[in-house]
This record gives sequence, C-alpha cells and structure tokens, in this order.
Amino acid sequence: MGKFSDLAERGYVLAANCPSRQILQHLTNRWGVLVMIVLMKGTKRFSEIRREIDGVSERMLTQTLQQLEQDGMLNRKSYNTVPPHVEYSLTDYGKEAGSRLANLVDWLEENLGKILQSRGK
Repeated sequence: MGKFSDLAERGYVLAANCPSRQILQHLTNRWGVLVMIVLMKGTKRFSEIRREIDGVSERMLTQTLQQLEQDGMLNRKSYNTVPPHVEYSLTDYGKEAGSRLANLVDWLEENLGKILQSRGK
C-alpha cells in the first residue's frame, strides 16, 4: 500500500503512518475502553467516571479523557461555576465506537469462565 495520502477517505490501521493506529490505541487501551463503557450509560462528571472505574488514577483518567476528546469521541462541557463543573458525554462517533466496544466487553464477560478454564486457571 502507498503513502497515507492515498488513504484520504479510509484509514488503514496496518500502515505505520496511518492516524487510525493512534486512535485505535486511545480507544482500546486499558482506560480508554473503560471510559467509553462508562460514558455509554450517559453524561458523567469526572468524579463519577473515576468512581465507576476502579483503580484509575486522576492523572490517567485526565489523560484518557483528553485523548478521546481530541479524537472526537467525547464532548467536554465546562460550566462557569464555583467549584468548576465539567461534564463528559459521547459524540455520535463515540456512541458508535462505544457500542462496538460494549459488544466486545459483553462477550468477554459472558465467556470469562470458559476463557479462564482454557488458560488452566
């Protein structure tokens, strides 16, 4: 396959220079998937997301939310209040991606016992 400029209409994740790789990484990394799953339930504040995702640090959650916002997966709405009030919600792209991730997570949870058995656990 040629240079990325040949791929203007559609990405090609196997190409080293295709931006789809970075977006895929943001969506499927440890925290990205979990943030997407939480936001599939609706608009949430930072503290609500953090409470729902056991083990995520404030720093990692902030970084993940920034990446997903830059990728067009979520909206960040800031209210001019004291203390500051910020809400996160999925964009249309985020809802579509979140739905696909939710299907994978659902499959994993349903098959966890069998998967662990095959691992010898």
